[in-house]
Amino acid sequence: MTSVLVVDDEPSFTEALTVGLRREGYEVRTAADGRAALAEISESVPDLVLLDVMLPGMSGLDVCREIRKQSRVPLIMVTARGEEIDAVVGLEVGADDYVAKPYRLRELVARMRAVLRRAGAQPPTSPADAAETETARLVEGDVALDIDRHEVRVGGELVALALKEFELLRYLLGRAGKVVTRDSLMHNVWGYDYVGDTKTIDVHVKRLRAKIEDDPASPQRITTIRGLGYRYERASNNPD
Repeated sequence: MTSVLVVDDEPSFTEALTVGLRREGYEVRTAADGRAALAEISESVPDLVLLDVMLPGMSGLDVCREIRKQSRVPLIMVTARGEEIDAVVGLEVGADDYVAKPYRLRELVARMRAVLRRAGAQPPTSPADAAETETARLVEGDVALDIDRHEVRVGGELVALALKEFELLRYLLGRAGKVVTRDSLMHNVWGYDYVGDTKTIDVHVKRLRAKIEDDPASPQRITTIRGLGYRYERASNNPD
């Protein structure tokens, strides 16, 4: 069974994640701080480490540095702040990937599977894995989003998207042709515990349009539905 070490000092978060990952077929071990995590790894190296950036005493970045001195175990950094600098530094000190809280379990599991595969390991199989595989690539016209590779291509050209831009596009593409309300975007992309107003959605949509629309000033892919939200328009060559 694929083993995961979850390093986080929030008991409620750790407990919920443990339940979710076990349902996905993972064996879960936990550590509440950096010292405990290093002790766990010294005793038995897991197949993957989920490491929170904000830890008491020893930061997640320092823990990552120490882990890399003794092991190349696949490692995903987790940050609650969602700041790009955390992700950049985390990758520089040896993390294989990163995710920002809040996130959906399905997204995390997809990232874990991708990191394990790159390391040559075989992720566990489950009904959820099968469902994820079926929707691992979303295509609408000449826009293609690959969930496992975390890549977006427009007309065959790779387009660099920030994490929230990618998640926003993924949610809209998965519901192409349907109106998606701002509340739905807020809850499913930013998370139910997000504190802020819906203006941040409009800002991210504007940035996303600048990267995938032929003419961002007159968007044809992501259209605004006044008073409701947005709709990703179905491509004319796609079946209804």
